[in-house]
Amino acid sequence: MITIKNLTKQYGNIKALDNIHLSFEKGEIVFLVGPNGAGKSTLMKLMTGFIRPTQGEVLINGKNIQSDRSGLSYLGYVPENSPLYPEMTVYEYLKFIAGLWKQKKEEFIDNLGFVLENLQLREVLNQKIETLSKGFKRRVGVAGALIHRPEILILDEPTEGLDPNQKYHIHQFIKEYGQEHLIIVSTHIMEEVEAVAKRVVLIHKGHLLWNGSPQDLQQVSSEGSLDKAFRLLTGGKQ
Repeated sequence: MITIKNLTKQYGNIKALDNIHLSFEKGEIVFLVGPNGAGKSTLMKLMTGFIRPTQGEVLINGKNIQSDRSGLSYLGYVPENSPLYPEMTVYEYLKFIAGLWKQKKEEFIDNLGFVLENLQLREVLNQKIETLSKGFKRRVGVAGALIHRPEILILDEPTEGLDPNQKYHIHQFIKEYGQEHLIIVSTHIMEEVEAVAKRVVLIHKGHLLWNGSPQDLQQVSSEGSLDKAFRLLTGGKQ
């Protein structure tokens, strides 16, 4: 579904990403990890077409997203600070996003029910977004990315600001939706990786250090710890 070839992004003399090769397929739940400044957000912005690569390409279902933007219709993307319209109610916001996708009334009603149920938003449907807690705002952002039922869902720190119960429900949703879709999640929380990920991509200083299962990554540490494996590979202290 997504193929990344020779992907490099340079800002002046700094290479945020350096010659990355990756591919992701339907049915995968991929967690993207790395220290702050590793290049995770840059990779997500390149995969979603927000910025252009210095070199290389991103293909979505065989379409180069820089020359054929139609490939982006397969995507739903939630950045770390997802933009919302605080003066709108949750319903108005989701209807607005659905309108951008030119959804018919029946399709919108069906998709609205899907996101409200899976993200537990029914109780705030008619509240203005500006009155919501950080956790609810985060879920509204995810709902907006899901309103067209994308084949590919890309989430940057999706559980930021959520309480333990809300995190659990998001994890369960990711597991279920990821059975028949591709989900890519950026996080720095190793417990989430262990609980949800089918595959881990570790980036450090713009380079790909790991691309494999979380179980195999654990074995890098003599104690079978993801945290310690992460620190070993990225040069952190034990």
